[in-house]
Amino acid sequence: MTSNAASSVPTARVRVWDLPTRLFHWALAGCVIGLVVTAKTGAMEWHFRLGYTTLALLLFRLVWGFAGGYWSRFGSFLRGPGAVMAYLRGRADPHSQLGHNPLGALSVLGMLSVLLLQVSTGLMADDAISFTGPLAAFVPGAWSSWATDWHKDAGQWLVIALVVLHVLAVAFHAVVKRERLVPAMVTGDRTVQAATAVPQSRDDLPRRTLGLVLFSLCAAVAAWVSTLQG
Repeated sequence: MTSNAASSVPTARVRVWDLPTRLFHWALAGCVIGLVVTAKTGAMEWHFRLGYTTLALLLFRLVWGFAGGYWSRFGSFLRGPGAVMAYLRGRADPHSQLGHNPLGALSVLGMLSVLLLQVSTGLMADDAISFTGPLAAFVPGAWSSWATDWHKDAGQWLVIALVVLHVLAVAFHAVVKRERLVPAMVTGDRTVQAATAVPQSRDDLPRRTLGLVLFSLCAAVAAWVSTLQG
């Protein structure tokens, strides 16, 4: 009886992730994997190209965090310590779990911060052999030396660790919590009870066009940075 009643509850699909956010997610995933592979194999020309592409993507995500669809905005998912503790104790507001849950929001913030640091140190790095970042000549030598060491050592491994943790978290949600997060990042939709009042992310043609324009501007900034020389 209970199972049948639960299965008969009407549901509705809610647009959570707009198309620009989904494209950003998968493009960034591809770039990070490519950056690790090219660093390990010495394909530095492609490493540089992927680095500038990652810079453009990160700049776009920062802007889209204020201009994007409802669930892509930082204000919709960045929560305080109280919300994080409530989530860990199983008392989170269901509304706050439709997009990024409070713990997942911290993970997103951490990933973006670490990637921004990794890209920034790459721009300032100078290995005195084959690569000098476009910003190396604009910063003190001590900064460039630190950036080089961080980028090639601790920063690289921190990025790999965060990627592994991200994959494990997605697997945990799929296997233990029965929450399929990957399909939502493909289709953009999640299923909720029809009676649940939650906002949807705007994902129409004007908003997608805005996303394209903003990314084009971010790509132009990244391309300009690549041409700087001290």
